[in-house]
Amino acid sequence: MPRFVVSGILIFLLLGAGYGILQAARSIPWNCDDWQAFAHADRTTAILESLAENRGKTLYCGIDQSDTFGKAETWQAGKDRNERDDTVYWGERGSFRGFIAAQEGWLTNGESGITGQSLATIFEFPKEEQRRRKKTVRRKIPAAADRAINSPLGGTVSNSVFSNQAAAETAARALFSGNPPVTPAGWRSLAHAAALTHCRSLGFTRAVSAATIVPDPILWGYTPNRDTDPNEWTFEAYQTRQWTATCTKKVRRAR
Repeated sequence: MPRFVVSGILIFLLLGAGYGILQAARSIPWNCDDWQAFAHADRTTAILESLAENRGKTLYCGIDQSDTFGKAETWQAGKDRNERDDTVYWGERGSFRGFIAAQEGWLTNGESGITGQSLATIFEFPKEEQRRRKKTVRRKIPAAADRAINSPLGGTVSNSVFSNQAAAETAARALFSGNPPVTPAGWRSLAHAAALTHCRSLGFTRAVSAATIVPDPILWGYTPNRDTDPNEWTFEAYQTRQWTATCTKKVRRAR
C-alpha cells in the first residue's frame, strides 16, 4: 500500500479519536455561575464540605474553573475519606466517600489512580437525559344527537296560567327570544366544556376546535312543568345544538 495512503488513514483515525475525546469532554459541563465553596475557617473542612455537597462539581468549579482549591490540597484533604476504611465524611450538605481512580490520577498528576480518562469521567458531568420525542394523537368527534348541549334557560312568564301545553311552550319560546341570545362565543364555551369532559372520558387530555352546528330550524327543549296545579302548564325554554371537536393527547414515540 502506498505510504501516502497509510499516512492519510492514520491522520483520519487520529482526528476521529480526538473529536470523540473532545465530545466526551464537552458532554455537559457544570454551570459554575452559582457555585460557591463552603465557607469555613478551617481549610480542610471547607474542602470536605464542598466535596460532600457535590464532588464532581466541586472538582470542576472549585479547582479547574475558579481555582478556589488546588489539586494537591484537595487530594490531601480527601484521600483518606473512603468507605472502605470507614472514614466517610458526613458533611452538613452531603457525604464525601472518596475519589474515583480517574479523579485520583488527575489530582495527583498520575502518581495515584489512573490517567487517560475523559474530563466527563473526572468531573462526573451529569448525563444528558435522552428525551423521547412526543407526537400528538388526534381523534375527531363528529356531531351526534346524543351529544347535544343546552343553552341557559329563558325564564318563565310570571302571573300567567296556560290551560294547554302548546300555549305554555309558545310563551316560553317568546320569553326566551326576548332575552339577549347566546352569542357564538357562548356556544363555543359550552361546546368546549362538553367536549373536554367527553375527551377525557376517552383517555385524551385536551379538546380543541370545539364548535356547534346551527340547526335549521332552531331546536328547542323545555323544562318539566313548573305549575303544580292540575291542567295548568308553565315551562322554561332552552335551545339545543350538537357540537363537534377534536380530542388530542401527546404520546411518546416508539424507539
